[in-house]
Amino acid sequence: MNIVTENNQALKSIFHLDLDAFFCAVEVLIKPELEGKPFVVGGKSNRGVVTSASYAARRFGVRSAMPMARATQLCPGLIVVSSTRNEYGKRSKQVMEILNGFSDHVEQMSIDEAYIEVNKNSSDSILKKAKDLQSEILNKTGLPCSIGVASNKLVAKIANDFGKASTKTNSYPMSIKIVEEGAEREFLHPLPVDMLMGVGPKTAARLEELGIYTIGDISDWPLTDLVNRFGQSGYSISLKSQGIDNRKINTKRRSKSVSQESTFFEDISDEKKILSIIKKQSDKIGKSLKSSEKKGATIKIKLRWTDFSTITRQKTIEFPTNDPKIIYSNAKSLLAENWNKKRPIRLIGVGISNFDQPTKQLSLWDSPNNLRQAKIQKAITDINRKLGKEKIFKGSKNR
Repeated sequence: MNIVTENNQALKSIFHLDLDAFFCAVEVLIKPELEGKPFVVGGKSNRGVVTSASYAARRFGVRSAMPMARATQLCPGLIVVSSTRNEYGKRSKQVMEILNGFSDHVEQMSIDEAYIEVNKNSSDSILKKAKDLQSEILNKTGLPCSIGVASNKLVAKIANDFGKASTKTNSYPMSIKIVEEGAEREFLHPLPVDMLMGVGPKTAARLEELGIYTIGDISDWPLTDLVNRFGQSGYSISLKSQGIDNRKINTKRRSKSVSQESTFFEDISDEKKILSIIKKQSDKIGKSLKSSEKKGATIKIKLRWTDFSTITRQKTIEFPTNDPKIIYSNAKSLLAENWNKKRPIRLIGVGISNFDQPTKQLSLWDSPNNLRQAKIQKAITDINRKLGKEKIFKGSKNR
């Protein structure tokens, strides 16, 4: 285990926990013979993509999201392992149960990542709490993790990324990086701009053209100029560069989208086959939405070509839906608008977001107008109940 800082006086309230090379770590638990070997989890064909790479494989430059053909070139003898999907969810659930026993305020961000608000009313140091949590997860699940600690979510996440990157090891980093409260700016300012959330490759390149290379450079740059050049994101990255983040731990975090994706072993351009896949994806999404009583208004498609370039296009409909026919119709329309039929497709996905609040199952006769009338009638009924007699009623031609 690598402890990047050991100042026990720090009293930090937010932990960012990330399971180290989660998919690979799970595969090692299932297949111990993979321990220490260069291997990846992903599609076994040359057209596959690396989902996760072991640290032994990373020494060769292999990274997640890399085409499998490139990964095998970089690392001769690379072992490719197919995903053991059911195991990932089961192991993740075990970790989250430990976190929920550690704190009442846990926000799960993904299958292998979470924020935890730590109770400071304890004689234990923050470092001891982090080490104890790290050890408990390893001992009970066999999974290694790294932890970043700070006064807010933004800095805790960057601290964790920094801690892992600073750990020189051929195995799991299992790092702990603590940023003292009040030292956020001091920690952030020497770091490169691309470590700041919201700064992708394109934004980083534009910043470098201005001579902005570090997070400190962003902080020192005139805010008005950043806003003029980058719009709202300019204001956001300026605020973040100062270590400011007022987001709270959301213990009731809801899924922001539901989606289905299919990657093909061979690129396809058969329109009937593509539409058949979109239809199946739309059916699955509709079924999922109905089971959770959700409706979404924004429907999107994702298309990836042979050269791995990818686009996402979306449209927002007037009324939220969970009807697979409506989802399919809009996805089909988006495909027609954005696909040259002569260009083979490597991956296609359908998704829906912009969820309405959970609602009752609509009957055949429930139109938006009928629902509005029902809400009006309910309000009238509630008022009359309070008044004790029928003082208010809906107007009609017969009254």
